[in-house]
Amino acid sequence: MRPLRSLLFVPAHRASWVDKAIASGTDGIILDLEDSVPADLKDQARQEAAKSIARLHEANASVAVYVRLNPLDTGLSGDDIEAVTIPGLDGFALPKLFGPEDVIRYDALVTHYERRNGVEAGTIEFICNLETAEAYASCEKIATASPRVATLFAGTARDADVSRSIGFTFTPEGQETLYLRSRAVLAARANGLEFPLVGVWQDLSDPEGARKFAVQNRQLGFRGQVLIHPSHVAIANEVFSPSKFELEFYEGMVKAFEEAEKSGAAAVVYEGMHIDYAHVKTAREVLAYGRLLNEGGSSTTAAEGDLAGK
Repeated sequence: MRPLRSLLFVPAHRASWVDKAIASGTDGIILDLEDSVPADLKDQARQEAAKSIARLHEANASVAVYVRLNPLDTGLSGDDIEAVTIPGLDGFALPKLFGPEDVIRYDALVTHYERRNGVEAGTIEFICNLETAEAYASCEKIATASPRVATLFAGTARDADVSRSIGFTFTPEGQETLYLRSRAVLAARANGLEFPLVGVWQDLSDPEGARKFAVQNRQLGFRGQVLIHPSHVAIANEVFSPSKFELEFYEGMVKAFEEAEKSGAAAVVYEGMHIDYAHVKTAREVLAYGRLLNEGGSSTTAAEGDLAGK
């Protein structure tokens, strides 16, 4: 899976919104066949989603393209997968999972339609949406349920499926979901899923709240955020990128340590802190991640002094 700092929902039947989403600078889009599509427009949404995927594929667009399916218990998932399993699709966002068995069921359907629709076997990946109490309780098993699982998405939205399922009352500070989000990050990283996602921030009138939410989640270990509005894309892209300060700080750390190594030392004081091999491994990882974002066309121009305290 490529790193996705921002992943923006687009109702699949609103084809004209796709280009607007891409123009926002988002790293990826999720063409939604589920909650944002009226029941009587599901088939139209599938057709429009397939057209959008094909068009972006033909244009060699750099944006990642996913589709959120309808849940298994609706009986619509198979029709969804049949219609949009085509070249150019990166993967599916799997909604309202109740456990690893659901992932296996989706895998079987996708395997069938990959072969039937001429898509290279095993190329379509899964973003597993944690939106139920059962999903959070089994997120470690969900993370390993299929080789297609690319990441976990920790859903924490106000008054949505997860709050109804678990019963928490949303607050902007997020204390009520801190355990859920922390468990999702741990389950992802412990099982080799490097780019855990979180979301969504729903208050479109509070950009400062959106920023605080993003910063808090980066501090927890999330690598990107699922979004519902283009106005949040720039915030997510900035917050989930290493800042100029961070890059300069860690470049200096590596340089200082390498100089110490030349003199036979495996520890050095840098910016008033004790630094040894463990710290330099972290520094090199941050620098490598910054290069990865740049190579993928992502910007790492976050303002100085964000998460590092300046």
